[in-house]
Amino acid sequence: MGAGQTSAHAELSLIDALRRGDADAFGRLVDQYHTSLRRVARLYVSNRAVADEVVQDTWVGVIQGIWAFEGRSSLRTWIFRILINHAKTRAVREGRTVPFAGVGADDVGGPEVAVSPERFLPADHPTEPGHWTSPPRDIGTSPEGRLLSREAGEQLQKAIDALPPNQRLVLTLRDVEGCSTEEVCNALGIRETNGRVLLHRARARVRAALEPYLGGE
Repeated sequence: MGAGQTSAHAELSLIDALRRGDADAFGRLVDQYHTSLRRVARLYVSNRAVADEVVQDTWVGVIQGIWAFEGRSSLRTWIFRILINHAKTRAVREGRTVPFAGVGADDVGGPEVAVSPERFLPADHPTEPGHWTSPPRDIGTSPEGRLLSREAGEQLQKAIDALPPNQRLVLTLRDVEGCSTEEVCNALGIRETNGRVLLHRARARVRAALEPYLGGE
């Protein structure tokens, strides 16, 4: 049995356990995804307390909706979609801007960031499409290196926080949470072409912000 088949079999077993009301299985699911859901919820709502409420509503939705889950997407994608729907509702209630509420300049238009396309692997690369062609240099373990590493980490978070909402959400799901491009687009209900454009632009902006720490040219 291949890795893909093993993963699919494990997911089917988990779904069956959830439908049987297996508390241990549900606990493992919460342990696996709770932090990720909370992180994504914070992209929509104003504070951690509200994000926690959104995540709790999401888990209630998972329990209530597991019998209706048809397996058209991965279980993770389905859970993220439930979260995003709840988060959108809360964001609208708070009068906040909702990512993907409409097509903005950062979707398919707007200025490009001045980072050469050659700095990224092509979209059809077999293993790492769109990733940087050269990995970040090793900052080192010296006191100066650790300081530089901490500064780079702070700058990374600032760069992500400064992204337009749509780009920040796509980058978070793809590069922070490790979702595939297909999972991201399914969870957000967007076309794959738009997803790839947003991801490329987000990565380019982050790369540009980190150039002083990564030794880029």
